[in-house]
Amino acid sequence: MKSKFFVIGVVITCLLVAFIIYKFVFGDPSHFNNADKTEPKPGDLIGSVYTGGYLVAILLGLTLMVITFIIERLLSLTKAQGRGSLPRFIKRVQDQLMQGNVDAAIDECNKQRGSAANILRSGLERYQQVRNDSTYDTDKKLAEVKRAVDESTGLETPLLEKNLVALSTIASISTMIGLLGTTLGMIRAFQALAKAGQAASAVQLSVGISEALINTAGGLMAAILSIVAYNYFTNRVDNFVYMIEEATLSMMEILTVKTK
Repeated sequence: MKSKFFVIGVVITCLLVAFIIYKFVFGDPSHFNNADKTEPKPGDLIGSVYTGGYLVAILLGLTLMVITFIIERLLSLTKAQGRGSLPRFIKRVQDQLMQGNVDAAIDECNKQRGSAANILRSGLERYQQVRNDSTYDTDKKLAEVKRAVDESTGLETPLLEKNLVALSTIASISTMIGLLGTTLGMIRAFQALAKAGQAASAVQLSVGISEALINTAGGLMAAILSIVAYNYFTNRVDNFVYMIEEATLSMMEILTVKTK
């Protein structure tokens, strides 16, 4: 539920900020030669972008969303990794378990924190609870540890993958909006040509063509940024999950040997 509110808040905030930037920064009269803001000053990129229409504001909002989700994912994955090197942490836990020191292994998890530490700690704590319980045989003790690990993994994994769907969705939407802006811009250019015939002014044609090209560029920019971010974070999450699976498998093997 919190994740949904976060995404909704990001969408609303980014669109609002984008429209403010479009209206008062890109649309500042100092960027244009005329009052109706259809003739940007020569070489004025900001004024040229403004002529792309209100779809530019939406594309700008999508770009701001991508940047926001990138920052959020970087912070979240850094937190999920915990303190220090993850491979070294896993090695320390394995060494403690090989020595039969479960308490020290749990202490290592408490120091490291992060998703991997949370998953390993849940399994080790459950192992401590059942290892001296005579009502559990060896297989059932290990099954209880595996169940605790699976439950913790089910809680941690969605946190690692959170907002990745938003990035992939933005990649698709921004491309479609850019294409829509391109279509509308070309319609405007041909309408100007149809109404004025050969007398159509260069300004009338350039406004429509400019709107088409600017929206194309804006849509591609947002799409490329979101696709690169999505692929990067997906690969990073996959590697992280693989390391967690390797760590839990190693822990289960060591506990199996120690229990039997």
